[in-house]
Order: sequence, then structure tokens, then C-alpha cells
Amino acid sequence: MAASAPKKITLVRITHVYYKYKDMDKAVIFLNDFGFTEEKRVGDEKIYFRGYGTDPWVLCAVKADHDEFGGAAFIVESEDALQIASETLPKATKVYELTDAPGGGRGVTFYDPVDGFPFHLVYGQQSVAMLDLPLPHQPMNYPTEKNRPVNKFQRFTKRPAPVHKLGHFGVRTTNFAKAHEFYSTHFNFIPSDLIHDADKIDRSVFYRLDRGDEEVDHHAFFFAEGSKYSVHHSSFETHDFDTQVLGHDWLREKGYKNCWGVGRHVLGSQIFDYWYDPSGFIMEHYVDGDQVNASEPTHRSQAGPGSLHVWGPDLPPDFLA
Repeated sequence: MAASAPKKITLVRITHVYYKYKDMDKAVIFLNDFGFTEEKRVGDEKIYFRGYGTDPWVLCAVKADHDEFGGAAFIVESEDALQIASETLPKATKVYELTDAPGGGRGVTFYDPVDGFPFHLVYGQQSVAMLDLPLPHQPMNYPTEKNRPVNKFQRFTKRPAPVHKLGHFGVRTTNFAKAHEFYSTHFNFIPSDLIHDADKIDRSVFYRLDRGDEEVDHHAFFFAEGSKYSVHHSSFETHDFDTQVLGHDWLREKGYKNCWGVGRHVLGSQIFDYWYDPSGFIMEHYVDGDQVNASEPTHRSQAGPGSLHVWGPDLPPDFLA
């Protein structure tokens, strides 16, 4: 008799990430220049940053002996889901309280069965009011369609691009097939896109959440096969294209290293802008990503030069390393 499939844990949305930094001072300066808002300090060891959206925090910077990605967290649909996770997922912790985190809540941490990185699940976290930031909402003028009222001008202030929310994160996995089977079996992930090699073997996946008719981002989690594990990047939504490019110029003028951008992706359609933080982690600003629901089928394509972007700078040789 075949073993029954495990009960799927229903995820609601991605909410935050952890990064560990050896040089906390440099990290904090970058995170402020990237557009995060400091929300809470816990001694000298931990700082919570929020966006201007309704999540109480989107990134936690932790002082450590070495630089390390500390995992991403998803909101689960119920308290029971935490208990199921604690009992069934690899190396899972018991349910614990998020005692010093803004918004509170309870959590479980398990460890990826292929490469061992931490993955967090949260329930009961309290949402917050959006920050009241000045954000442009001027209509766009087109050659034959002038939407902005006469005598109204586009004027902007130079500043960082304010982060709205965490949109997705991604990693390099050393065993795509095993990782794909695990995440698609235990969670309500749907592949929006599967990317295969010349031999038709799947090597990359962009997962969205199955929320039925609810509109969700094209992907909240992706991974691609590589020779060794690494976090690839975490991606944060900002307001619009002007805001994004103003942020690009702000980071450039501050002397940070651009990774790739500004450009437009094919899968997900978002306009991207990738930057290295002082520890070498890649952080992305994005705008104008696709929204999909469960009715959209999985798309399959072959990896190639045209699969990553439709316009923008050439793909850096080390971006997929």
C-alpha cells in the first residue's frame, strides 16, 4: 500500500528575511541607503527594518562572526500549520515565540533537505499601518494620449528608493529534482515557470503561491541548480520606475557596486535593479511585476540568453555563477 502524501502546509505570503553581518555598521548604512526604515533595535546584536507596507518588518540584520544568509519567512494560514511543520519537516524546531520581533507571532524553523539552509514559518504576526511617505502618482503622458493636466510638472527629490515589501528570494540548490519534489509536495507552491536545459531536464523553478482566485506575485521563491549552495538574492518592491531609478542613482552616487540593472525581466516581467551590499549579498529593487492566480498554467522554456531579460545591460558573467 502506497504511503499517503503529506498534508500540505498552506502559505499565505512571504514576509521577511534574516541576514547575518560581521560588519554591522557598514550593513546598516547600506540598508538605509537601499530604502529600508529602521523599526527596532535589540541591543547591539539585532536590528529590524521595515518597508512602508503593512508587514511589521521585512529584514532583520544580525551581528555575527561571519556573513551568512539567515533564511526567509512565510506566513502560514493557521496555528495548526505550525504544529504540522514542527512534526513533519526536516530538522524542524518546536513552535517558538517571536519575542523581540515587531508584530510578535509564533514561528517554526526547518532546514532545507538538500543544502541545509534555514526556512521560517510564522503565524499570528500583527500587521501595521502603512507609512505615510510622499510617493509620486502623476499620470503618464503618451504621444497621442496626454493624461497629465496642463501646467502640471514632474518634479522629484533625490533619495533612496523606499522599500514597500519583500517580494521573493532565491537560492542555488545542489539537487534541483530533490528540492522541487520537497517544496511542491509539502507546500502550496505552484511553478509559474520551469526552465530546462538542452536535454529537457528541469534546472530552475519560479514558484508562486496557490491562493486560488486570489492574485499573487508571479514568484515568491525560486531556485536554480548549481555546483554549490548559495543564496542568490532577496528582492524588494518599490513604488514605481522613477522611484527605482532615483534609488539607483542614490546607490551609485554613494559608491556601492551595481550587480545588474536597470532592466526588464522576461519571467515575472518586473523591472529589476540588483546591487551588492558591503558583504557581497545581492539585493534587488523591483517594480511592475506580474500578478497571477491559480488558473494560470505552468510555463516551460529552455534556458538561454533571451530568457532572463528583454532590455537592459548585458547579463553579467558571474550573475548565474
